[in-house]
Amino acid sequence: MLKLFTRYLKPYWPALSLVIILLLLQALANLYLPTLNAEIINNGVAKGDIDYIWRTGGLMLVITFLLGAGSIIAVYFGSRTAMAFGRDVRGAVFEQIQRFAQTEVNMFGAASLITRNTNDVQQLQMVLVMMLNVVILAPITMVGGIMMAIRQDPPLSTVIAVVLPIMAIIIGLALRTAMPLFQSMQKKLDRVNQVMREKLSGIRVIRAFVRSRYEEQRFDEASLDLMQTQLTVTRLFAMMMPTLQGIFFFSQVGIIWFGAYRVDSGGMPIGNLTAFIAYTAQILLSVMMAVIMFVLVPRAMASAERIQEVLDTEPSVFDPKDPVAETGKHGTLEFKNVEFRYPGAEDPVLVDVSFMANPGETTAIVGSTGSGKSTLINLIPRFYDVTGGSVLVDGIDVRQMERDRLWGKIGFIPQKSFLFSGTIASNLRYGKEDATEDEMWHALEVAQGRDFVCGLPEQLEAPIAQGGTNVSGGQRQRLAIARALVKRPGVYIFDDSFSALDFTTDAKLRAALKQETVDATVVIVAQRVSSIMDADRIIVMDRGRVVGVGTHSELLKNNGTYQEIVYSQLSEEEVA
Repeated sequence: MLKLFTRYLKPYWPALSLVIILLLLQALANLYLPTLNAEIINNGVAKGDIDYIWRTGGLMLVITFLLGAGSIIAVYFGSRTAMAFGRDVRGAVFEQIQRFAQTEVNMFGAASLITRNTNDVQQLQMVLVMMLNVVILAPITMVGGIMMAIRQDPPLSTVIAVVLPIMAIIIGLALRTAMPLFQSMQKKLDRVNQVMREKLSGIRVIRAFVRSRYEEQRFDEASLDLMQTQLTVTRLFAMMMPTLQGIFFFSQVGIIWFGAYRVDSGGMPIGNLTAFIAYTAQILLSVMMAVIMFVLVPRAMASAERIQEVLDTEPSVFDPKDPVAETGKHGTLEFKNVEFRYPGAEDPVLVDVSFMANPGETTAIVGSTGSGKSTLINLIPRFYDVTGGSVLVDGIDVRQMERDRLWGKIGFIPQKSFLFSGTIASNLRYGKEDATEDEMWHALEVAQGRDFVCGLPEQLEAPIAQGGTNVSGGQRQRLAIARALVKRPGVYIFDDSFSALDFTTDAKLRAALKQETVDATVVIVAQRVSSIMDADRIIVMDRGRVVGVGTHSELLKNNGTYQEIVYSQLSEEEVA
């Protein structure tokens, strides 16, 4: 936690310095007021000096007014600094997640990353606000109060010497028990978010299989588990607070009891006893304020560890220190003896994959489920890095190229088409912010999406919900294809991007694509053979290996794996 505070509070030292100075003045004023009150009683009330009472009372009012104004300023700048700190940490975590490869995202989990960037940062914000008020005021008030109390009457201060160690022991035991519980709470909160995320994402599947009650039970179990841990922590501090308050009240009774004897014997003036009671109240209230802080600190420390874990994780995919300059080639793609295995896996998913795709050609990749097709194309934009061999775009190893430059060369249409909340136009401009309306309409026409967009009242400004849930699967795929076409990259990657289209639309789209991408390299991963029969080159994969390369007719004659795929989908008449 200290590491995060030191790093992200640097820009706000002027505001923090002002807050600290105001709080120090506030603490000193709080310590001075009981002394003035004692002087009024001893020198004004006891002697009947009305002028002294007015003068000293007026000074107390001025100090109180300044104290209130200073407190308002300190709270304003303290809260503003805490919010700015939270904004900066959230931004840093988000930027770090943006740098993560898919390996790191899978390692943490999407639900956990969301929790770390929201709830965990919020915990740090809350504790910072408290620290800027309590942590500065409490120790100064406590130490100053002890010194001032001893100054009023040393023998009576023995009550404080007995009470404070008892309170410290109680607080220490509570914190020792609470710290692991707070760490556990954050993990259980991750679990609640994960179940909720699965519920929302898979709601159609849940309803189709009539599993709503089962999912409710899963959520109840995760929620109940979190509740039990929270109850344990709450009970712990619920027991501690009245215990400390009881000690506080008993100490006040003891001070008044023994103080009365001291006053009666002439050992101390009545005004000093009043001041002593005020100082002991300040001391014990400072301890109570610190307890409230201690309730927040363990959870904030657990949150800080989780945030720091994200910030300290080095991405497995990163930009090179010395990127290779452009070669002058445009749109070439080559795999050289590529091997890939997922982190922790014993066996590779891809073995000795080699092929080349050139501009103006369509290269199709087919194979049975689990043959490594999607993994293969995920290596091109460096969602993962190869563990052997190399992938070259425009004659340069993708690992020797800045990722922004690499991604600028690629138009990627994923297997699961995803649209962002906004409008059709904002989604189409995602890859090219300055795209004109003519360019967008042209891309929609090629993607066979112009007709349904024209049928919408707002047309290009029609709203799109998060994920594109307010349009059909086929419409979503066509918009995702149009988005890549607007970008006009050198390499197009279609990862089973025609699966939601009917045969007629599929055929029209492929014909239009062929004319649109005459100077670009097109790579298509498809389950449907009819989508790739006209490809210039078809790569057949089986268990992570390339088992055939050729045209449709060539492979149909001499490749058994391809024959099995074709005849499982088409009749002999359709093949002929």
